[in-house]
Amino acid sequence: MIAIIVGLIIALILFVIIVSAIQQHKEQQEAEKRMKMAKYKAIIDESEALLLNLGNLPSSPNLVKVLNLRSLNAAKSMQTIMPETKGIKERILGFTAAIKAAEDLAANQKDEEIFMVPDNEQQILSILQCIKKIRTTLKSEQNKGNLEAQIFTQEDHRLSAMQLKINIESLMKRGGQAQSKEMLGSARQYFEKALQTLAKHPIKNEYVAAQQLAISNRLADITNSLKNTNAQDAAKKAKNEEKDLDILFQPKKKW
Repeated sequence: MIAIIVGLIIALILFVIIVSAIQQHKEQQEAEKRMKMAKYKAIIDESEALLLNLGNLPSSPNLVKVLNLRSLNAAKSMQTIMPETKGIKERILGFTAAIKAAEDLAANQKDEEIFMVPDNEQQILSILQCIKKIRTTLKSEQNKGNLEAQIFTQEDHRLSAMQLKINIESLMKRGGQAQSKEMLGSARQYFEKALQTLAKHPIKNEYVAAQQLAISNRLADITNSLKNTNAQDAAKKAKNEEKDLDILFQPKKKW
């Protein structure tokens, strides 16, 4: 009897251990599922936020397609993990329709919109952050095989050109403001930095060439202004020195 009781106790202990191990495994699986679901939801949220920010940039059906495709892949992964997720089928249908609309728009698009740099500094900062995130996303999608090399290169060049335009025109604006206040040294620094930025940029196009010429002309104007200022200062100094000498050597009055 003692042997039977001991055996039952051991069996019960083993049963509890097995049940506990199974329960822990299930809980671990559920936790992993929740983590993956949170990851894919974050991808969808980020893609939708970037789509909203695209309103500040020239229209690009390719970017709209890439971001919606990214969301679609994430939604399908969510459906695979938890098919019962509420509203997931509708989201998949919505992303699919958005991709089709972007493809149709890309096929019919003719002229590319001209990007205009806004005057508001806060808006400029927001656009730069958006461009940076989109370029990172494009690179990630290309590495995953979700984006053709040709489209990646085309869109990345467009975004890079926008970044360059923002940087150059911001420097030109600050340089112009400094020049109007006759802060010629500061103005020259801004223009020289803009010229260096253009020289280092890998893409050479009409905009780059035109800005290089315009900035070179502004620097030439500043150089001439500084020469004239120095010449005027030198003439004024010489005149003052001559006046001092006249006072020093003038005939002394007798009292």
